[in-house]
Amino acid sequence: MPKTAQDGATGSVTASSAEDQLVREGDIAGDYLERLLDLLDYDGDIDLDVEAGRAIVSIDGGDDLEKLVGERGAVLEALQELTRLAVQQESGNRSRLMLDIAGWRQSRRDELTKLGTRTAKEVLESGESVRLRPMTPFERKVVHDAVARVKGVSSESEGEEPRRQVVVFRSA
Repeated sequence: MPKTAQDGATGSVTASSAEDQLVREGDIAGDYLERLLDLLDYDGDIDLDVEAGRAIVSIDGGDDLEKLVGERGAVLEALQELTRLAVQQESGNRSRLMLDIAGWRQSRRDELTKLGTRTAKEVLESGESVRLRPMTPFERKVVHDAVARVKGVSSESEGEEPRRQVVVFRSA
């Protein structure tokens, strides 16, 4: 298990050691995904970053990468979970790592932000609540963030996985 620097006064992990841990997570994930690409004989460039308190790993550049995204990102979500497990097995820490392949997650984020904003404005205008189709946790968070930027409306998630949905409604 890796050692982390601690502040003697409070016992909390310092910011630089937390960042170092995220960089290490990204390195472990990058190695795991590189072995996977080699096994599949797929080309791809792996980019590692740290953003908003989580390691971000992106794979771009290969012709076959769309196969690793799958329908509506299903294969991508599964690979992200497998990668998180590989990181946890090697580091001993639970990972919140985010994986993107062929820019799919970023383009999906843009699409969902537009959906959330448009739906919030429709609800504001009509006064009628709107229930969106079931979404993954990633998708719901993007929609909630977009709705939160429109005054006068709110959103919440309802239902059980995998049929959990965002409901947008007028706020008091």
